[in-house]
Amino acid sequence: MSDNYSMEQEEIFSKVMRAGRRTYFFDVRSTKAGDYYLTITESKKFTNDDGSFHYKKHKIYLYKEDFMEFKENVNEMIQYVIDEKGEEVISERHQKDYVREAKPEVATVADANIAPGAPDSAASAGATLDQPAGSRFTDIDFDDI
Repeated sequence: MSDNYSMEQEEIFSKVMRAGRRTYFFDVRSTKAGDYYLTITESKKFTNDDGSFHYKKHKIYLYKEDFMEFKENVNEMIQYVIDEKGEEVISERHQKDYVREAKPEVATVADANIAPGAPDSAASAGATLDQPAGSRFTDIDFDDI
């Protein structure tokens, strides 16, 4: 393969999408016969312990005969996610303006002021609420029961 062919292959049409540590490259390339195809490359940056970094790349080659079916499937998957979960990003750490807030202290069952005999969803089911380290609960060995 000549350098001339490689240069022509790279210069047809490209688009870059940055998404946090990931970068997506969309490149239109040419076959030896002069037809076009699409490559989609995901490049993800990893930082080593010493501060240096490296990239891992994954590439998809998509040929014209598969464009319409690929597009239909991607659109269907995107619509499914939006219909099921909406467009809002759920994961906090993926939000650009995310600032971690201090977690509020979690109440214990004793702090819930449950009247004797009054049903409460957690208390009546015998469940305990999530506890921070050093909770006031006592460990029980079920062999003693």
